[in-house]
Amino acid sequence: MKSTWLIVADNSKARIFSLDSRTGPIEEVKTIENSEARLHEQDLTSDLPGRGSGKGGSGGHAYQNEVSPKEQGNINFAKKIANELDLARQHKKFNRFILVGAPGFLGNLRNKFNSQTKKLIYLEVAKNWSNFNTMEIREHLSERLLKT
Repeated sequence: MKSTWLIVADNSKARIFSLDSRTGPIEEVKTIENSEARLHEQDLTSDLPGRGSGKGGSGGHAYQNEVSPKEQGNINFAKKIANELDLARQHKKFNRFILVGAPGFLGNLRNKFNSQTKKLIYLEVAKNWSNFNTMEIREHLSERLLKT
């Protein structure tokens, strides 16, 4: 299992660990934080949506963004994590990685990986372990690794 990284992420924080064996200790390499994730939706927008009028000036409706500012922040954070992993891959810091992500964030993260980085996913777990300490992460991870 040499050069395996473990990424544990949710929409507010990503922790990157290194592990050398299925049962050995894990070592935290880096933490990436998303300070915007803790903000409320209204703190992320500066104004109400624009308004438009219907044909002939009658009726009106508010324009709505296709993606909320909070969701856009999550997408941007996923891209930041993906870029960090791609750079590490290019510098050969790992050969493969295990991706553990909160279910609502995992899809955003997966969509931002380029094809070379995506090929290095060894195991994917849709669970939110971001607030676990390293011992709890190791315990939950060992259960999964023994099945692979």
